[in-house]
Amino acid sequence: MIKCSEIYKRFSSVEALRGVSLEVARGEMVAIVGASGAGKSTLLQILGTLMAADSGRVEIAGTECTTLGESQLAAFRNRHIGFVFQFHHLLPEFTALENVMMPALIGGVERKEAEHRAMELLETVGLASRTTHKPVELSGGECQRVAIARALVCRPSVVLADEPTGNLDTQTRDQIHNLLLDVRERFNQTIVMVTHDMSLAESVDRKIVMSDGRIL
Repeated sequence: MIKCSEIYKRFSSVEALRGVSLEVARGEMVAIVGASGAGKSTLLQILGTLMAADSGRVEIAGTECTTLGESQLAAFRNRHIGFVFQFHHLLPEFTALENVMMPALIGGVERKEAEHRAMELLETVGLASRTTHKPVELSGGECQRVAIARALVCRPSVVLADEPTGNLDTQTRDQIHNLLLDVRERFNQTIVMVTHDMSLAESVDRKIVMSDGRIL
């Protein structure tokens, strides 16, 4: 599902990634771990096409992303990649249901179908009774559940998660941890996450350790 080869990325004098190559199978759940500054989030952003590598090749679901123009890349990202961040980044003026629907509407899905998908996913993440609530009316864990549903609404090839449990208390962290595992099993979803949560990292299919811009 994901194949990248010889990825290099430099920020001024800092070489953030030094020839990273990686493959992730369809339906695999992978955790990328390592100390701060190891290059984990930079790699995740490049895999998500949010940032361009200086050199190297990124292929997702059979498409070589490094050859796409900006508009093609935006359409590809909307259709094939779901994102879950440490801070949920929900739109505050919209309800939980509207937030989940948004990527599907942007992608051209008819409103009725987008709403149907969003309702099903909110039920899946245990928020069927909170669909009309705005982010300010939801707990941190509930907001992260909405963000996970939003990441899945376009039925993406890949879900990329950057510290998805990093901003939560222990009990809520465990709930989100279990939800991510359930999502992988239920949808055969390919998931790549960056995490400092070693209990989460130890529960996935494969743990990738990074240091100084390289995979160890």
